[in-house]
Amino acid sequence: MTSETSQPPMAWRLCGNQVKLWRTEAGISREQLAQEAGYGCETVSSMEQGRRRPTQRLLEVADDMCGARGKLRAALAYLEPERFANRSREFMQIEAEAIAVHWYEALLVPGLLQTEGYARALMTGHCPPADLDTVQARVNARLQRQSVLEKETVLLSFVVHEAALRSLVGGPSVMKEQLSHLLKIGELRHVSVQVLPLGQGVHPGLGGQFVVLETSDHKLYGYEEGQHTGLLHADVDRVSALVKRHAMIRMHALNTNESARLIARVAEEL
Repeated sequence: MTSETSQPPMAWRLCGNQVKLWRTEAGISREQLAQEAGYGCETVSSMEQGRRRPTQRLLEVADDMCGARGKLRAALAYLEPERFANRSREFMQIEAEAIAVHWYEALLVPGLLQTEGYARALMTGHCPPADLDTVQARVNARLQRQSVLEKETVLLSFVVHEAALRSLVGGPSVMKEQLSHLLKIGELRHVSVQVLPLGQGVHPGLGGQFVVLETSDHKLYGYEEGQHTGLLHADVDRVSALVKRHAMIRMHALNTNESARLIARVAEEL
């Protein structure tokens, strides 16, 4: 199931309903289909109702038995796990085309800077849990997003709160690899990685994470994400407030050299 709804994905329900319609039209009972596919009748019922993801085996058997001539097999492509949560897709599209990305994270390493091990630990530990296929799809998608780091004409600035460096996501070995990765990425000439140290008291970053994106036509967007919501802002006043906030956070943060020394020190402590 998706993380933002208790309902199964629409693709599961649509595909399952098609199997039921083809089966009924062909005069084949659910028991017959279940026996031929090697499933229990209740399992086939769950797939037809969209409570479970219809399997490749079920689609192939149903296609042959019902004479669908490939129409049910073709549905398999639409049952691939979602690469991104629904609320994030528009943001990801703009991010891929941005000429500047300004990112602040309070509790986690920014997605564009995450190692595979760190990303997998986060997604495996998500609550409610996702199935392993969905976890793998989203880990792959997150790593693919990082191709933006290879674009030397894109300006990327990140500010990460020190709390995120000490969170031990995935355990000491995963975190040590993640911190080393931050140091490596921070050496790129078009990337800056700064740390907002602990003990700052009241500061502009207390409200949580956000991202500001600039596109090639110099349009600015802001993105904020909570546990169950994601908001993409195009409103000039809202985005302007985020731009100002990011500037103030950078003023409170260590410079890039000081930040690198702190990251290395934290890594040595693991």
